[in-house]
Amino acid sequence: MTGRDPDPEDQAGEKGKNPDDDIIRIEKITKVFQNARTVVAVDDVSFTVRRGEIFGLLGPNGAGKSTLIRILTTLMKPTSGTASIESYDVTRDPEKIRARIGVCPQNSTLDLELSAYDNLDFYGRLQNVDDATLEARIPELLAMVDLSDRAEARVSTFSGGMRRKLEIVRAFIHRPSILFLDEPTIGLDPESRREVWKQITHLNAEETTIILTTHYMDEAEKLCHRLAFMDQGRLISLDTPENLKRAMPGGDLIEIGFDELKEGILPALQAHPSVVSVEVKDQKLLISAHAGSSLLPQILADFSRLGTPVRSVSIRSPSLEDVFIYLTGKKLGDPGVSGALSPEGGS
Repeated sequence: MTGRDPDPEDQAGEKGKNPDDDIIRIEKITKVFQNARTVVAVDDVSFTVRRGEIFGLLGPNGAGKSTLIRILTTLMKPTSGTASIESYDVTRDPEKIRARIGVCPQNSTLDLELSAYDNLDFYGRLQNVDDATLEARIPELLAMVDLSDRAEARVSTFSGGMRRKLEIVRAFIHRPSILFLDEPTIGLDPESRREVWKQITHLNAEETTIILTTHYMDEAEKLCHRLAFMDQGRLISLDTPENLKRAMPGGDLIEIGFDELKEGILPALQAHPSVVSVEVKDQKLLISAHAGSSLLPQILADFSRLGTPVRSVSIRSPSLEDVFIYLTGKKLGDPGVSGALSPEGGS
């Protein structure tokens, strides 16, 4: 590692470029729950994760993300299909896989009455880390998250951000080759989120492959080398953030607010060759178009010519949220399949 903090935007696209170096292979994984009704939580999903990359799993609640993570971390068996980590099968070799992975669940499992040091020590012993290694490893991890001066303080006195950083390095205490992070920044304030982002990039810089589930599109775009969108148990798209955005049919998104939409505006806008689509929503016109900056003066001229006052104007490039809406017809925060999981819960 260098003296400069790794920047997620610098790292994006640099890791995991060799398609033959896959650390996780998932082939036609399906998970069906038989309760009062039959629910397919994961539906014929296949993809690979490359060694050393930060791989994002995104989707609404009920999309199947957490079920898939439980399968990969050996907490649940698939109904059909296969999954392997470093050539070990998740069903046949669970103990070998557990020795190679670290898991930081969404809900905290720290012991609030223990100190930061004792939380790491206890977890390290559960992972069969020997005493001599723990003696050196714990101070190293506490320093990594700027908690050296709070080593003997009870975790109950820590802020939410401090607890989350401690929990992430706790999962890293046995130097796993893969780290699973389930919603690592949910509920944190912006400053704490940025601290966790920096921590994740540090861990990735140590050649750790990271599987990240998140509801935050900005987080996924900043950290992840590749992203998989899931919805209703299916994998609907997988690529780099930039390639996903380039797949949008229109280049730029123009939003124009109005009080009253005069007759003739919609045909005038749709007549421009670079306009891909026009939608009216809540006193706003949402226009998807190529070369939006060049087109905007012509659009404003249409409004003026047809006597329609403009209340507000904005223009931006597509975001990952726009891509997700385009692919699924819903926002990431919308619910997925109601009751899509068994009593294990999650997404």
